[in-house]
Amino acid sequence: MRLSADADPQLWIPVTDSLGWRGRRHRKAAIRMLLGQVNAAVGATERPGSRFGAWAMSQAAPMLMKKADGRVLVWTWKAEPELVVAMATAQVLTPDVRIARASMPMEYDDTTSFPTRLGVGEKLVVAMPPSPATPPFTTYTWDTGTHLVTLTAVCSDRERFGTLSGALDDLARSLRIADDLTGGESPEVLRLPPA
Repeated sequence: MRLSADADPQLWIPVTDSLGWRGRRHRKAAIRMLLGQVNAAVGATERPGSRFGAWAMSQAAPMLMKKADGRVLVWTWKAEPELVVAMATAQVLTPDVRIARASMPMEYDDTTSFPTRLGVGEKLVVAMPPSPATPPFTTYTWDTGTHLVTLTAVCSDRERFGTLSGALDDLARSLRIADDLTGGESPEVLRLPPA
């Protein structure tokens, strides 16, 4: 299963297809923000080589995501790449994944319905996590029966997190499954020649 989305180019910079120099600054900023959040969560301070580590990871990330073949899509906020990172994933619903979802802590049960073309999904907003080291985040999930589609957005600023809600909802609504159909495979598909 591959994912695609119509992210607003005025708001989002795609990290997934940004190879080489294209999108390098946004990739590096997104990875640096995520590494900073991880360091804060475990109580570690930034090490001298962490900027080089973020750069090295930003060079490897596009190749890794290309290898994921559409199962992972990542965007950063265009105006301020270190503010928010959004990542969409498609994961096969194995029994282990179902057990892990059922075993999530009680605070993750506070979801609201979020229907899109992927089906009836759930939206979870954690604007004020219990630990001050944990960044605020929003997670959208859809169970397609065979796969679990998830969009998670992590923000580095608790005070500005609420201002991103509308843009995140629009990004989540644009997610869809990109099916590979060949001509004649399905009688319900009408293929028109180019004009």
